[in-house]
Amino acid sequence: MFAVHLLAFHFTKLKEDQIKKVDRYLYQLRLSDDVLLDVMTRFQAEMVKGLGRDTNPTATVKMLPSFVRSLPDGSEKGDFLAVDLGGSQFRAHRVKVFADGKQSSQLESKFYPTPKEDTAQLSSHFVQLFDYIADCLSDFMETKNLKHKKLPLGFTFSFPCKQTKLEEVRYTKKYSCQAELLAESGEDIDVDVLALVNDTAGTMMTCGYDDQRCEVGLIIGTGTNACYMEEMRHISLVEGDEGRMCINTEWGAFGDDGALDDLRTEFDRELDLGSLNPGKQLFEKMISSLYLGELVRLILLKMTKEGLLFNGKVSTALLIKGKIEMEHVSAMEKDKEGLSNTKEILTDLNLFPSEEDCVAVQHVCTIVSFRSANLCAAALAAILTRLMENKKLLRMRTTRRRLRAALQPFLLPLPVLRQVRDSMRAELEYGLKRETQAEATVKMLPTYVCGMPDGTEKGKFLALDLGGTNFRVLLVKIKSGRRRSVQMYNKIFAIPLEIMQGTGEELFDHIVQCIADFLEYMGIKGSRLPLGFTFSFPCRQASIDQGTLVGWTKGFKATDCEGEDVVDMLREAIRRRNEFDLDIVAVVNDTVGTMMTCGYEDPNCEIGLIAGTGSNVCYMEDMKNIEIVEGNEGKMCINTEWGAFGDNGCIDHIRTKYDREVDEGSLNPGKQRYEKMTSGMYLGEIVRQILIDLTKQGLLFRGHISESLRKRGIFETKFLSQIESDRLALLQVRRILQQLGLDSTCDDSIIVKEVCGVVSTRAARLCGAGLAAVLEKKRENQGVEHLQITVGVDGTLYKLHPHFSRVLRETVKELAPQCDVTFMLSEDGSGKGAALITAVAKRLHNIGQK
Repeated sequence: MFAVHLLAFHFTKLKEDQIKKVDRYLYQLRLSDDVLLDVMTRFQAEMVKGLGRDTNPTATVKMLPSFVRSLPDGSEKGDFLAVDLGGSQFRAHRVKVFADGKQSSQLESKFYPTPKEDTAQLSSHFVQLFDYIADCLSDFMETKNLKHKKLPLGFTFSFPCKQTKLEEVRYTKKYSCQAELLAESGEDIDVDVLALVNDTAGTMMTCGYDDQRCEVGLIIGTGTNACYMEEMRHISLVEGDEGRMCINTEWGAFGDDGALDDLRTEFDRELDLGSLNPGKQLFEKMISSLYLGELVRLILLKMTKEGLLFNGKVSTALLIKGKIEMEHVSAMEKDKEGLSNTKEILTDLNLFPSEEDCVAVQHVCTIVSFRSANLCAAALAAILTRLMENKKLLRMRTTRRRLRAALQPFLLPLPVLRQVRDSMRAELEYGLKRETQAEATVKMLPTYVCGMPDGTEKGKFLALDLGGTNFRVLLVKIKSGRRRSVQMYNKIFAIPLEIMQGTGEELFDHIVQCIADFLEYMGIKGSRLPLGFTFSFPCRQASIDQGTLVGWTKGFKATDCEGEDVVDMLREAIRRRNEFDLDIVAVVNDTVGTMMTCGYEDPNCEIGLIAGTGSNVCYMEDMKNIEIVEGNEGKMCINTEWGAFGDNGCIDHIRTKYDREVDEGSLNPGKQRYEKMTSGMYLGEIVRQILIDLTKQGLLFRGHISESLRKRGIFETKFLSQIESDRLALLQVRRILQQLGLDSTCDDSIIVKEVCGVVSTRAARLCGAGLAAVLEKKRENQGVEHLQITVGVDGTLYKLHPHFSRVLRETVKELAPQCDVTFMLSEDGSGKGAALITAVAKRLHNIGQK
């Protein structure tokens, strides 16, 4: 066992020594990152030179226009012929392309040998070459029974060509002549030659058919070349500056002007001198498989002559040009069997290698192929960098212009916000007047809450909270005196979608089931406790314990409820269950609950604002101004239900096409228009509609509308809050988008963040304009020049969005400069607030009885 380990150690040490020896010998072939970056820079300069009309004649990288102006878009269909000449085989193809919803293609091929024995003759007699191609094509069409059809044909001709248009050329591997059109050869076939392309362009188009993001074609084989889609405005060799065109770089000639002389080794020079075209295609000779085997042979030959390999004994085979080919290099570099392959290949060359020789030769192959890959990557990086810069400049200009156009309607200047404020103020007045209340969009519903907490409230109360997809039941214990406090115990129950949109009886039976579970859970099923019902939907009240549903919002659609008293429906459901009884004292809105909760802490609080899933405001109005309720003394809380502001068209001038799309796709088209521009339930959907539009314009997600983006509701408002966070880097924004199934770039993330910001800012400013109207009304009611007041606020949009609250406060300051406003966050206005309203109602009722 020890001997085995010792042998392994010896071999490892031997291998390391040989590798170091080869590294020292071939240090010129090992290129650092800095050198490769320099190569990339040099290639970029050659690309610019090749694209210029005046500099192209002296450019080595010819940047030949291909007249291919677009990539496949999936609409292509038909029956086509294709022929491919570019190496040791000539191929004929029949290609059927389908565009039946799922783009697909069908390929039939036949291979024909390129006549090698007459290569030199064909170089000077190109007509014979094209006659041969025509004969092969005729045979193929006969085989496929296509002679009776005249099919369009594409010709892949993998040699440098100067084209004047897509189907015409003036025409290196081994042929050097001017090409004639294939259509002129052959008497018994009738084809329509529509396109002549380089194999590199063909490669790009093939991959572009499956992936529309493919804009570069790379050939790295017997020869090497690259093409890419260049902006027309940069191609001075061709008329026109609109759109793009595929450029065939013909990068194999890079360095023919001496630009790579400092990187070329003695082996590169010797290889070049022995080639068919000395001094030409120098870059290709450093990286393509046609030359790498010969490069390895020349290195091994010199190392052997210097006594570094094979005991200095040169075999006859090693002296023969072409004896080592790329397939040998690949075999010798294989991970597992590489060394055994090396020994076998070297033995076939009569070299009798030792273990050290095999290790050294394998490493020579690795160095040669690594240099090839590195040089190829450097040139490709130059192309990709140019593409990126082209796209960046173009996209930046185009994107900014289109983005401005799409988002401009969301940027509401101060004069427009003043108009919104004044319109809201007018609607508030209409809702309070008896003769206009019926037509008013802002309904100004009396709540019959006529007092604020004074600290004497005490007792146990139940509270129900229905306002979204969850329903809560709470037990609230209120203590009065110096150590007044509020303790709450609650349980949350889900409201399934089928219940939300089922019948009213099913909805209220479900609510009562939840109440029963809670009473059982708390052990208070036998107690008849006073109950406050937070019902966060528009209700018309005739008393504090009666509320007729005006209309559902927030996704609810339960039938047989609108126009009915929700307290009666709750009582009837309790009677149907016949397990417990409750004293329903008050039905309240969550906005009123928010105001009461903050009013318990701050007596100066007389306004409640909800900025969350929905949007609403309430405030304490002087009774003398409420014409729809009897009495002139004191105050009453008015639930404005301002979400319907604009349903009469008064804010149509600021609604965008995206607002209209969201409205039309909602459960209540034409209703709650203001709420749909300001509340969390809809902001994400507005963003989604904008993103779809921008994607259709090609400004986002590479123009691809993913299945995720098509799903209504996928872009929840919580994602706006996350994306707009100042602490979030673009990479994290991108991660959020990827979680939503949106394959985004960093540029996409920047745009999405801007869209979110514009939508949420508009919502905050519109909300601020509405609140400014209420504040100004309160100030005028009190007849003061400056109003000091507290606004109780609840809602996830206000609490969790990183900028909404700040923008709202700034807007209020701009539009109501004579009001000094303190914003106070509510703690559970819909639960604690309902209990406090119930407690206040009980207190006032007891006072009334006395």
